[in-house]
Formats: sequence, structure tokens, C-alpha cells
Amino acid sequence: MQPRIYQVREVNRYLKGKLEGDDFLQNLGVQGEISNFKHHSSGHMYFTLKDEESTLRCVMFRSQNRRLNFAPRDGLQVIALGSIGVYIRDGVYQFYVEAMEPAGLGSLHLAFEELKRKLAGEGLFSPERKRSLPLLPRRVGVITSPTGAAIRDIITVSRRRFANVDLIVAPVLVQGDRAAPQMVAALEALARVPGIDVIIIGRGGGSWEELWPFNDEGLARAIAACPVPVISAVGHETDFTIVDFVADVRAATPSAAAELAVPDKEELRLRLQNLAARSQQGIRTILEQRRQALSTLARRRPFTAPEAFFNDKRLLLDGYARDLERSITQNLGQWRSKLSLQAGRLDTLSPLAVLQRGYSIVFAEDGRIVKGAGEVSRGERIRVKLARGQLGCLIEDVEEGETGEGR
Repeated sequence: MQPRIYQVREVNRYLKGKLEGDDFLQNLGVQGEISNFKHHSSGHMYFTLKDEESTLRCVMFRSQNRRLNFAPRDGLQVIALGSIGVYIRDGVYQFYVEAMEPAGLGSLHLAFEELKRKLAGEGLFSPERKRSLPLLPRRVGVITSPTGAAIRDIITVSRRRFANVDLIVAPVLVQGDRAAPQMVAALEALARVPGIDVIIIGRGGGSWEELWPFNDEGLARAIAACPVPVISAVGHETDFTIVDFVADVRAATPSAAAELAVPDKEELRLRLQNLAARSQQGIRTILEQRRQALSTLARRRPFTAPEAFFNDKRLLLDGYARDLERSITQNLGQWRSKLSLQAGRLDTLSPLAVLQRGYSIVFAEDGRIVKGAGEVSRGERIRVKLARGQLGCLIEDVEEGETGEGR
């Protein structure tokens, strides 16, 4: 069989589809040394990652490399995150870099960026799913170290702002491998406490490694699933953790978190006083407006001269009555004329009118109207109806024939 002939671009597109359809190659972290680095005038970066045995051609587009917090250069060991694809024009495969950090601490940042993209894609950071904080919470849950400065700051600020609010503290580790599972368990336990209206989770500041438990995926999902609003207070003003993104509200410090969660009692009192004053003033304004409207209404003619108002109405009613009487009279006259005309027509057709002209109606003994001589016989009695009165007759002779014939 002869092999099928393809265009070059078809082969490259096929290979591109194969590589880009491989899950292993689409979310890849690669460590190597930068060589042949070039920052093009377009803003894109082109370079090669190499180790002792191999090289990998790389490109990092301007939209991604603008977020780099270091300057790439030849000889620098880095960890790059991205995917393998094919550049169809040249027929070469290359590594499309989406994030990159110097090796060492950079691996944590890459893991952070990868988890951040994953959770953001699932909608865990979406503003639409975040809840508002309650205006006046009854109980505030606190998840933090029992010995750190964070808990002291939260207690101090809360007592100063509103001493009536209860604080329920769930003591946990806030750094190390056991910290994240403890915080997840504390979050779930506090959410089951009756009356808990908001939860603060956090610690004081620290290094990136010390803050790492707050980048735990399990903790992030627990916060997203928590039925109670959560405030993150990791105590790092410039950097963000995953918890900061998924929490309903982010506070820069534990003290700031307490100020967000617990209202200022004096401020609330002043607000209530202001609202009461505004309400009273509003009521007074409305009453004054109603008094003025009533005064204006009282000066109108129906109230100042009611007899004139009713006289006008009486005249109006008299006019309506005259119009009604005139209309009834006209209608009755028209109906009388129509009735007289119909009566005349009926009178013309009436048998009584025929009788007035000298005709009569003959009834047999059984009440039948006799229309022909053949309907009776000699010796039978009949009754003759005249225009005035009637006659009882005995038939002596019967002679049949057409009308007008006879002796």
C-alpha cells in the first residue's frame, strides 16, 4: 500500500494535539539552569532549561513574566511551571512557562501559585460566594495559638470595643506539619457551637515557611464549606496566603480582624442616638407638612362656605332632573306614536273590524268556526257572531257552492 501523503502543517498539528492532550505534559514543573536567555522587545522571554544531560526550549510570554519577582539570567537555577506544546511554524516542541521561581524557596511559591490557580478555577475565591459579616455577633470563634500575641490582641480589642460579646477560643498550632489538620478540626468544631456568628482564623506575622500551613488545600476547602463567615488574620500585610483568598473577609492583622468582627459599642450607641434624632426630626417634619396641608384644605370653599357648595350641587341636580324629565317625555311620545301606529295596523287585521263592516262569524254547536256549508247539516243548531251580539239559528236548508253563488 502506498503511504498517505500529508502536508507538513498537518503533521505538526497532529503532534501538537498529541502533546497538548497529554495530562502529564500540561501541568508540569521543571527544574533546570537557564541558558541562552533573551528578553525580546515584544516583552516575551526565550531561554533554555538544561541539566547535565539535556536541554529544553522554553518561552514565557509577557503576560506571565510581568509577575516575576526576580530577574532571570543565564546560569540561574530555577523551577518553572507550565505545559509542553508544539510551535507549528518551526515544527519544534517547547515548554510554555506560566510561573517561575529561583530553586529552593521558589518551590514553595510555585506550589502556592499552582494551588491558587486550581482553587480559583473552582470558584472558591469568587466574591459571589462570600458572605457579609453580622452586624452584632453574639459569639466570636477564634482559631489561633493560645500563647501567641495574636490571641492577646484579639481579646484586648474585643473587650475594648464590646465586652458583651463572647469569645470562644480553639487553641491550635499555627506552624509545622500538624498545624493545618488541627485548624481544620477546630474550624469544624466551632461551626457546630450554638450561637457562633463569625470565626477568626490566623496568627501573627512570620516567614513564608512559618505561614505555609495557611496555604493548605484542606484548610482552604474547610473554610469554603464553613456555614459561618470566616475572617482570615494571618498577620502579613503585604503577602497573601490561600486562606486570605478563600476567607469571606481578609484582615491584615489579628487586631484588625477583631475590629471587623466585633462592633464598637460606643459607636453603635452614637449611631442609635443619631437614628433616633433623625427619626424624631422626620416625624416632626411630616407632622408639620400634614398640618400645613390640612390648613390649606380648611381654607378651601367647601369648608369655608359649605352652603354654597351644596347649592351648586342642588342646581346641578335640578339640571340633571330637568334633562331626565325632558328625555323621558320625548321617549314616551315616541313610544306612544309607535304604539298607536301598531294598534291601527292590528285593528285593521282584527276580525272584529270585519264584523263592523256587516260580516259575521258562524260557530257550530261544538264551537268550531264554520267556513263552508258542507260542514253543517239540516236541523243542526248554529251560533252567528255579529259586530254587536250573536244569534242562535236552526238550519233549515243547506246549499253548497262557491262564495257568491246561490239563489
